[in-house]
Amino acid sequence: MNRLTHRRFLVPAIAGVVVLVAVLAWQGLGDNLIYYLTPTEALEQRSQFESGERLRLGGLVLSGTLTETGDSVTFDVGDGESTVQVIHTGTPPQLFREDIGVVVEGSWEGETFRSDLLMVRHDENYRSPDGEGPYVPPSGEAVGG
Repeated sequence: MNRLTHRRFLVPAIAGVVVLVAVLAWQGLGDNLIYYLTPTEALEQRSQFESGERLRLGGLVLSGTLTETGDSVTFDVGDGESTVQVIHTGTPPQLFREDIGVVVEGSWEGETFRSDLLMVRHDENYRSPDGEGPYVPPSGEAVGG
């Protein structure tokens, strides 16, 4: 075989491998990205979601709206413009409370959003239990700040 024949085979083969790697990377990345709608977007697009169709909703848990009842938690999620009532079934994460960002996954049930997955959004700043100053672990070294 001469060099020209090798190039005719090698260039498409390399291009095919690059495309395959890109597709596999995109699929793997897509599964790990968290896309969510704000309450305003969710309310505007509600008619686009069929009954039971899952979506993610993200926003701030509004003060004074958190109510625990049996195996569920009811609260309102807002984005400063709109508010959606959420009923979450299951035990919420340990860091869950009012005035914290959350992403919930579930579906519309009438005017409320029924969730079965609740994720707390938080930053990397660790604070002491009283909220004053950085958290100091038993080793004595400050974390975050």
